[in-house]
Amino acid sequence: MEEKREAECVTKNRQNWKQKLKAYKRTPFSFVLMLTVLLSAAFTVFVVAYLVLYILGSGLPYLSLDLFAWKYTSDNGSMLPAIINTILLTVIALLLAIPMGVGAAIYLVEYAKKGNRLVNIIRITAETLSGIPSIVYGLFGMLFFVYALNWGRSMIAGIFTVAIMVLPLIMRTSEEALLSVPDSFREGSFGLGAGKLRTIFVIVLPSAMPGILSGIILAIGRIVGETAALMYTSGTVSEVAKGLFSSGRTLALHMYSLSREGLHVNQAYATAVVLLLVVLIINGISGVIAGKLTKK
Repeated sequence: MEEKREAECVTKNRQNWKQKLKAYKRTPFSFVLMLTVLLSAAFTVFVVAYLVLYILGSGLPYLSLDLFAWKYTSDNGSMLPAIINTILLTVIALLLAIPMGVGAAIYLVEYAKKGNRLVNIIRITAETLSGIPSIVYGLFGMLFFVYALNWGRSMIAGIFTVAIMVLPLIMRTSEEALLSVPDSFREGSFGLGAGKLRTIFVIVLPSAMPGILSGIILAIGRIVGETAALMYTSGTVSEVAKGLFSSGRTLALHMYSLSREGLHVNQAYATAVVLLLVVLIINGISGVIAGKLTKK
């Protein structure tokens, strides 16, 4: 029985390929487009695989326990203070950006009138802010948070800077996720007697959570890999921040500083390996959570 099924599958695949070839002979331009798409996908996979393998090959031989010492010295090049600062900065920045971004998306989708000029202005502004280079955010943070508010180069200045930087990203992805929820869900909830607020938090938000979570994942990746904006705001002190108004470097900024000095290039590659693993772990955990929410 299994052999017959395999044979049937093989014959079906052959027939499908023959039909596709006939269709491509009739429309050669479609065949060219298919080849272009396949080559683009293969090139993208090759570049990503090459970068990952190059980083692992260059950094894994230099990973040691000295790189995870509590205090950074010019001898060990420890990255542990930078890891702690990265976690602290990322968590607090997300606590600021997620409620504002998701709340703004809820207003735009659920409360604002369709065709409202204010909504169009907010969307255009958010899309414009998403395309601004991070160094511009860094200069703004330095002028406003560091000098105008007199916070100095501190973690709090870096937190507010990156929170503003990822806010448009979270808002736009959350808005698209809320728009993808069918109106029948809302109508069914209203028909059962639920109010507007209860419908949003019980029906709409759980349905849109996978899309919202994907935006949060992108925001985490941007915060973790940020250097330019934090260089001018949080500073480059190579120790664990003693408080929100103390300076401290993140993992990406630590890697940049090591490579810029030219004395700890091997340690910089090892830091890149840890940074890559952190991003992969975050994406993996978020993907598992999104999959579970989608099944529910």
